[in-house]
Amino acid sequence: MTVFKGYMKILKKNIGLVIIYLVIFFSVAMALQAAASKEHLEDFEKARVDIAVADNDQSTLSHALTDYLKTIHNVSEISSDPSVMQEELFYRNAEYIVQIPKDFYKTCIVQDNPISVTKIPGSYTSFYVDQQINAWLNNVRTYIASGFSQKEAAKAALEQPSSRVSMYQDTETTSETPAYTYYFRYVPYLFLAVLCYSMGYILLAFQKEDIQKRMQASSVSIRRQNLEGLLAMFTIGVGLWLIAITGAIVMYQKDLLASGVLTYYLLNTFVMMTVSLSLSYLLGLFVKNSNMLNGLSNIISLGMCFLSGVFVPMSVMDKKVLKIAQFLPVYWYEDINETLARYHSVSSNIATDIWKSLGIEVMFALAFVSVILALSKYKRQK
Repeated sequence: MTVFKGYMKILKKNIGLVIIYLVIFFSVAMALQAAASKEHLEDFEKARVDIAVADNDQSTLSHALTDYLKTIHNVSEISSDPSVMQEELFYRNAEYIVQIPKDFYKTCIVQDNPISVTKIPGSYTSFYVDQQINAWLNNVRTYIASGFSQKEAAKAALEQPSSRVSMYQDTETTSETPAYTYYFRYVPYLFLAVLCYSMGYILLAFQKEDIQKRMQASSVSIRRQNLEGLLAMFTIGVGLWLIAITGAIVMYQKDLLASGVLTYYLLNTFVMMTVSLSLSYLLGLFVKNSNMLNGLSNIISLGMCFLSGVFVPMSVMDKKVLKIAQFLPVYWYEDINETLARYHSVSSNIATDIWKSLGIEVMFALAFVSVILALSKYKRQK
């Protein structure tokens, strides 16, 4: 097992670089996951706006309006001093200020004048609050026109029934993106970065002229040497894959283990590891020195990941960029990952799409292997 041990010895010398990439990966994965997981779809509910009320009337109806706003928003009461109101908006203590005028009943209910409000320019929530206040005023006018007293109208308007909205969710789709989806999104970067560097340094060592001559003069057959090399490559790849999967299990535990699509995540990452392994070996055949290896490794790992939706979600990427990314294997990995993020379980139709994408990944791996074999044969003949 001379060749196998040689691969492992070179990897051991560069283990520090591998550890650095592992630390970077887990740190970035956790940081980006924390940011991205806030962008999930939650149960539908009314947004509570920070509102300040300057009540210049202190009447039954003005108190009723304040009480109504308190039921649906975060309300604070302030004076009508302009400097106070400006401070509230400047320090963002309030997004919306309601100024209830004196003789509120006559001014706004009888004469139908609008309530004076001050709001942050460009805030979409202001339109939301405008509609609610206008709806309350219209309800009060309706009750008073029907013979209700101001106190009765205020009470009736406060007791208006609210509509209950239920979000539809079937047994297959999920309304909330699982946290581990963000972890698996960044796995291709780990595979590409670590394998390109590790395999690159290994092949740089084995391609030295004196090493090549020693191997040719060795009593170990070329076939045996190739098999040991393949075994070493596979061991390195599977070891990295197990580290990635173990990290996911440790971080997400039952959430991941209980997932109905865990098998597809495992299969997708394993195929991606195989693609990365074959690509890294192909890269190693071209590099002549460590500087060239560093440059090409960064271009390949970062370039593929940026174009294929690893660092930027596919949903916000330009369609033209995604069209180009379809010529890269990482795109098909991320396509599967995006699909799995939307489902608790996979139906036959969804499974068909997933297997197609997996098949394309395998074809990329086979294409890289074919180029490797052709290039290796050419070098031997040369």
